[in-house]
Amino acid sequence: MTERLLPEPFAQLECWVERWALDTQNAREKTRRASSSAELQAFYDAMLAEMESIISHLNNFPLDNMPPPQARLLYLTLSLAEVARHVELYRGDSRVPYSFEEERFVADHGALPHYLGNLYASAWQR
Repeated sequence: MTERLLPEPFAQLECWVERWALDTQNAREKTRRASSSAELQAFYDAMLAEMESIISHLNNFPLDNMPPPQARLLYLTLSLAEVARHVELYRGDSRVPYSFEEERFVADHGALPHYLGNLYASAWQR
């Protein structure tokens, strides 16, 4: 039997995993920038409809020890956070209107996987 990509209650979202279940901020930003308005809207609509259930489900698992299906579901929620402002504020534009090219701004931790545990502990201990 093949392992599910997502927990059973969210199987209808599996079609989004390959494109949007991304573990780094940089990957999520790059995918958003490469998406059309229609793609952003479709992903947004599919995820937003399930967010209350998703959050309730994920709250049962520790961030630093999530099973792979739950981790992929978390990555989808992080991608929704990346996409939401573009759908809600920028009329579906995948770029930030009237601004510098986003590629000019590099997130300090953008290439690191999402927060699992205390990412900043070593910085505070110096």
